[in-house]
Amino acid sequence: MKTHDKIAKVTLVGAGPGDIELITLKGINALKEAKVILYDALVNEELLDLAPSAVKIFVGKRKGFKAFSQEEINQLIVEKAFVYGHVVRLKGGDSFVFGRGYEEIEYVKSFGIPVNVVPGLSSSISVPALAGIPVTHRGTSNSFFVLTAVLADGSLNKEIEVAAQSSATVVVLMGLSKLAEIAEIYTAKGRSEEAIAVITNGSLPSQTSVVGTIRSINAIVKDQTISGPGLIVIGPVVELLKDGHENDYLLKLINN
Repeated sequence: MKTHDKIAKVTLVGAGPGDIELITLKGINALKEAKVILYDALVNEELLDLAPSAVKIFVGKRKGFKAFSQEEINQLIVEKAFVYGHVVRLKGGDSFVFGRGYEEIEYVKSFGIPVNVVPGLSSSISVPALAGIPVTHRGTSNSFFVLTAVLADGSLNKEIEVAAQSSATVVVLMGLSKLAEIAEIYTAKGRSEEAIAVITNGSLPSQTSVVGTIRSINAIVKDQTISGPGLIVIGPVVELLKDGHENDYLLKLINN
């Protein structure tokens, strides 16, 4: 592997849910010092302007498209660190919440390259908050689940069935394509009237929230042609939106 006289190091940075102001100050400082930035699809590309002289490489995955395999991403991080020095691996949200960040750390460390971790604001709690939904609320919900809807093979995460039996708030990431299946699970548990919110494009000016019940949500989403990266919140805390707690990020609210 070709190397220059550089000190290799890697910083794993969580970029937050999308709004560029929701990255941490430590994350901003890391970007300013970076020689190379490898960034994902859900990262707000305006953040790249903080490192005008750095090499930027898109390594993200979108539906039906993958710029690089995970193995190739791992190899790129190491290669660029040895050649250029400081590499920032920039991921949306938090790197350890369904981000495969720890896999990348293990690989990089196996080459003796030091790694620093800068946590990011996870969409699992920040996006509901921006829509006016607390994931916990005294007297309403004492705990919450965070699940991914889709497993590596494309199937529905079966742990949603476990979560559907709990009184906890349930936050489902990457779940828009599985909304009908999730609703079926809750209906089978006798919870068709449970409150549910679907939030898309979280933290961005285009953020949209729709609210309904398990019974009605599929029809509402189709009627409103909701699309984009989506997050689902299920539980009584969603009812708090009806009390006027929504903020400026709440662009669309439908109670049904």
